Amino acid sequence: MTQPSILTPKHKTDLPDSLVVRLTRVNNGILALTLSFTFTAMAATLWFGSISHQQNNALASAQVLGSSIAAALVFNDTKSAQQELQTFSRGTDLLAVQVLQNDQTLFVQWQQPDLPQTLTPPAIWPQKVNVVSGWQQYQIQLPIMFKQELVGLLLVQLSLKNLQHQVMALIALMALITLLMLALASRGLRLVQKRVLSPIVELAALAEQAARDNDYSVRGVVRRNDEVGRLTERINELFTQVAANQFWLKQQLADERQTGQQLKQLAHHDSLTGLPNRLYFQQQLSSSIQQALQHQKIMALMFIDLDNFKTVNDSFGHDYGDEVLQMVSTRMQQVLREHDVLCRLGGDEFAVLLTELGDIRHAESLADRLIAAVRQPMFIREQLMPVGATIGLAFCPLDAAEPAMLLQKADEAMYAAKRAGKNTFRRVQDAP
Repeated sequence: MTQPSILTPKHKTDLPDSLVVRLTRVNNGILALTLSFTFTAMAATLWFGSISHQQNNALASAQVLGSSIAAALVFNDTKSAQQELQTFSRGTDLLAVQVLQNDQTLFVQWQQPDLPQTLTPPAIWPQKVNVVSGWQQYQIQLPIMFKQELVGLLLVQLSLKNLQHQVMALIALMALITLLMLALASRGLRLVQKRVLSPIVELAALAEQAARDNDYSVRGVVRRNDEVGRLTERINELFTQVAANQFWLKQQLADERQTGQQLKQLAHHDSLTGLPNRLYFQQQLSSSIQQALQHQKIMALMFIDLDNFKTVNDSFGHDYGDEVLQMVSTRMQQVLREHDVLCRLGGDEFAVLLTELGDIRHAESLADRLIAAVRQPMFIREQLMPVGATIGLAFCPLDAAEPAMLLQKADEAMYAAKRAGKNTFRRVQDAP
């Protein structure tokens, strides 16, 4: 079993379904929403606070003006009152000023040149200071008191345009700063989250790679002793168990495969000689006939029966007979070609499948050599074994094109050779 390797897999954090991307998107949304509310609140505070501040300043100036012209109003001194208005009109946001007497007649007034009349006396005089606000301008209505007695009314009209422009410029600057801070915070947040979440992303990539390659020998790196570190340790332990189970399963499969091959060998081969048995012979005979017919070639079947084998068993015993069978198998294999198939059908019966024959005389010549090889003196434990071989020959498709019929023809030819005196061969056409 191979040693596990420590792996820090390459991973992409820019995919649409990346945890870093999704968390950054959510956090950026929350951050943008928070900054938007903050910006709106600050802008509203700046807007209304600036207007309130300007109105308070203007009201204070109006009260000073009212106190200054109260005596002039009582003594009907329009010249002094007009001078006070000229001094008061130096304010940049002032549009118009009127001073009304108790009978609501105009006492003195001032207004910006080329501006239409914008001041209109109220239908009901206020008993105290009153401010009438509008979008771009507002009006201060201030009762003029002299020795606790109402002597007139001061009307002051002021513009909000300059203040609005200044506030809008400040709000625009605040918006720019807010967007810049949002961009910087988003970038920093992404970098921080990528670094913080990198162990999780690596762990996900590790699991994906292990599942894809079916390789559980890889291991994750435990960077910190936190939740992610403990999760990495548990996954490493899981991978260790899976790798061990895989190794055990492969061993089991290899053992079963070897056992299967051994069973197949036992099912298709003779345990004494190691040659293919009758079951294998039947399968190979059908296949050889089909190939011969398909490619229009000749194949031959030899049916071999040993002579005097019963005498060996009766005279010397079955142990000698087994050794005779083994020695005969070895001698015949040495004579046959590499692609010829020698099978033991049972007892002292053998069969040979000869494929790719160019001429039937090659099979006859091979039969002579097999008979000669078996007839050579055979000594087992210093005892001469009186064995020989008789062979019956049949050819496909000359004699038969069916497995059972071809085997029958070869068997008939073998018995014809037996009747002819043994230790010889015959073709089926030679049978009486």
